[in-house]
Amino acid sequence: MQITQTIPELRAALAHRGRPGFVPTMGNLHEGHLSLVRVAAELGDVSVASIFVNRLQFLPHEDFNSYPRTWEADCAKLEATGCDVLFAPRELDLYPEPQVFKVLPDPQIADILEGEFRPGFFTGVCTVVMKLFACVFGSTAGGFAVFGKKDYQQLLVVRRMVQQFALPIEIVGVETARAEDGLALSSRNGYLSVEERQKAGALSSALQQLAADTRAGHRQLADLEAEATRLLHDKGWATDYLTVRERDSLRVPPQTGPVPDVPLVALGAARLGSTRLIDNLEF
Repeated sequence: MQITQTIPELRAALAHRGRPGFVPTMGNLHEGHLSLVRVAAELGDVSVASIFVNRLQFLPHEDFNSYPRTWEADCAKLEATGCDVLFAPRELDLYPEPQVFKVLPDPQIADILEGEFRPGFFTGVCTVVMKLFACVFGSTAGGFAVFGKKDYQQLLVVRRMVQQFALPIEIVGVETARAEDGLALSSRNGYLSVEERQKAGALSSALQQLAADTRAGHRQLADLEAEATRLLHDKGWATDYLTVRERDSLRVPPQTGPVPDVPLVALGAARLGSTRLIDNLEF
């Protein structure tokens, strides 16, 4: 695996190697990330991963400085998985001057759910992803970018951004990797205490129940969401949202009457202790 730090080094490493399959990460890698790298290797002529903890997507009170950085372990995992090129820029490599030009996503999909509870988050995501795309694909004929479905809203926002800017990049979503109890694999799972980890599968279970009850269609959707929130609260969680949305737009489906014959997704974000986790379930 070739490790590059600067944009010229990365572009030189990718020169004449065809269309990349790219996985952007913030490091602290787990099996979910590695599954994305395997997909990228299958799709692209050369597989590329990046490790960069992006300051722009952290709110002032969030964990930028304490976000786990596990460089040596990450490199070993990527190399064992078959990654060809790792791009690991320092902050000054990616942002040599203040990043005053930013990508503002459509507020209809970016200012709800995660965007409501983390204002400005998707501006930070879109800005760094656009810049990483320019670094990886800027001297190629396009390629593939692979994202996990755990960050469902992020995947939708990035896909819309690529469409809006007519980028020659295919956005590929990969199913969420999970532990045996259903907990979605996440870098932030490492913040959980032993006791909290034993309770953490409840978020996935709550989404499964919400999806099943919604499809049964016996009660108003708002009542089902409120009940799911209450049950999770009773298990010690503080919930930001548990909700059902239309899959392609994140619009709120009709609250009464028959369940709409459109693909739906149940999404949740909640805190267990001091750790905030997100998850979703398409149905």
